[in-house]
Amino acid sequence: MRILFVDIDTLRPDHMGCYGYARNTTPNMDQICREGIRFDQYYCSDAPCLPSRASLVSGIFGIRNGAVGHGGTAGDRRCTGRDRGFTDQLDDNNFHNIFRRAGMHTASVSSFAERHSSWWFDAGLHECYNVGRYGAESGEEVLPIALDWLRRNKDRDNWYLHVHFWDPHTPYRAPASFGNPFESEPLPTWIDEQVFALHRRHVGPHCINELNMYNDDTNPACPRALGKAETMEQLRQVLDGYDCGVSYTDQLVGQMIDLLKEQGVYEDTAIIITSDHGENLGELGIYSEHATADYPTCHIPFILKWPGGPRGMVESSFHYSLDLLPTMADLLGVDRCANWDGQSYAPVITRGEATGRDSLVLSQMAHVCQRSARFGDWLYIRTYHDGFHLFDREMLFCLKDDPYEQRDVKAEHPDLLARGAKLILDWQDEQMLKSDSQIDPLWTVMREGGPYHTQGHLEEYLKRLEATGRSEGARKLRERYGI
Repeated sequence: MRILFVDIDTLRPDHMGCYGYARNTTPNMDQICREGIRFDQYYCSDAPCLPSRASLVSGIFGIRNGAVGHGGTAGDRRCTGRDRGFTDQLDDNNFHNIFRRAGMHTASVSSFAERHSSWWFDAGLHECYNVGRYGAESGEEVLPIALDWLRRNKDRDNWYLHVHFWDPHTPYRAPASFGNPFESEPLPTWIDEQVFALHRRHVGPHCINELNMYNDDTNPACPRALGKAETMEQLRQVLDGYDCGVSYTDQLVGQMIDLLKEQGVYEDTAIIITSDHGENLGELGIYSEHATADYPTCHIPFILKWPGGPRGMVESSFHYSLDLLPTMADLLGVDRCANWDGQSYAPVITRGEATGRDSLVLSQMAHVCQRSARFGDWLYIRTYHDGFHLFDREMLFCLKDDPYEQRDVKAEHPDLLARGAKLILDWQDEQMLKSDSQIDPLWTVMREGGPYHTQGHLEEYLKRLEATGRSEGARKLRERYGI
């Protein structure tokens, strides 16, 4: 068995051709999709980068594994404590270790563990290749390592290779030589002049006036990442920068596929394509960041080509990315761990049988503190810390009619608002009853000063708002935060 896991950071499904995007960003991945299964409602349980991969590799929600943020206490997994044996159970039952238990040689090309001091990510790997740039590398530095590994292991029968590309992640680092194949294509129709004008008045990090989080600084080394967008043409550059990152990565994936075909092993190789999270590109007034527990941030692609599995199938049930761990265990004949929160969807792959969950709860604690409930056509968002965006405590969106989250309809649907709140409450009760800790890490983040990316920035940001004609936003923030 050969398994290639393509881990593309910050990849939105709706910016891929196989998910209906009008721009031709992903022809190579689209072909893999036609030869396998496309999961339409696949979500990271915990966003963004560190919490997402912590839940993926552990098979456990962040509320229980403790890693829900990017700093402070909640930036680390919880220690096992007195029940720790000679080795840690979370590492023993780590995602990569499943493949190793199945007798496979395991390898990864990724700088993720170093970028976030999350060395648990490498548990179970025989080989780890780190470019050494803390995630600042482009795919042109990653691909040669992956291709070399595939060439050196062309005669090996049992292997698992994880390859991590960062290019769709800010600052949208597709090389300058790639150009811009989308410069003549229209903007998304939902962002018109009126919407853009509203976004120009928005406050909060990574709004259209502060694309560099709290200011409009730029880096000459990253020309695709603007500091702000004052015109629709500049907005185009922001969106094109993201799409170029996606398209460039697709070309790199195509080169790996071409090599597998050249080696004569493509048909017998399982291929997984997914992401850790998506990206806000105007939703909730946020651009070029994965800063919320909403649809564009938590909705991720998942494409699986499995030898002998269904071809051209679409699975529309709700799934978490942490469901992949028990699924792989079942497919590879490895015993499951009773502590996993994930639910196997192996029947989808082995028999083409749809299986999934009725609803999901999504969390974000790095930029804001939010939990959301995804059910039916609806997304309910509960905000504990707004990350200086002035979000309402509760929000409700109908994603069928409003996938870009422009109209909060909670006043029209109090029953659905209550349902969303109850789903989160019931989920929280269930998880805390299973937890070895008495503490929900959401409250750890709040007690330690709020989300990591907000700490120490408010006073300076208030001055910038007042200096850029948004004094009303500054006034509301002062009122909300007691300044």
